[in-house]
Amino acid sequence: MQQASLTIFVALSAQQQLLTFAKPLRKLLLRRLLALRANPRPPGVTKLEGLDHLYRIREGDYRIIYTVRDKDLLVLAIKTGARMGRRIST
Repeated sequence: MQQASLTIFVALSAQQQLLTFAKPLRKLLLRRLLALRANPRPPGVTKLEGLDHLYRIREGDYRIIYTVRDKDLLVLAIKTGARMGRRIST
């Protein structure tokens, strides 16, 4: 049985981040997002420690942070580099 594809929602902050990138990079990242619609947990995805239901997928030097809820995939951030900020400790 094939899983229905998810609806993708991109947070306003992630949309703004995406618009700062050059067009070829934007296209590459958008293709990656569309692939997540069919398979939200592909090989290479990392579940973020200490953060419920958040995942990170790499595309070159860029990271896409997202969550999956019911039939929706919500993109929270698109960042560059290996370090995207402070670690959150509990």
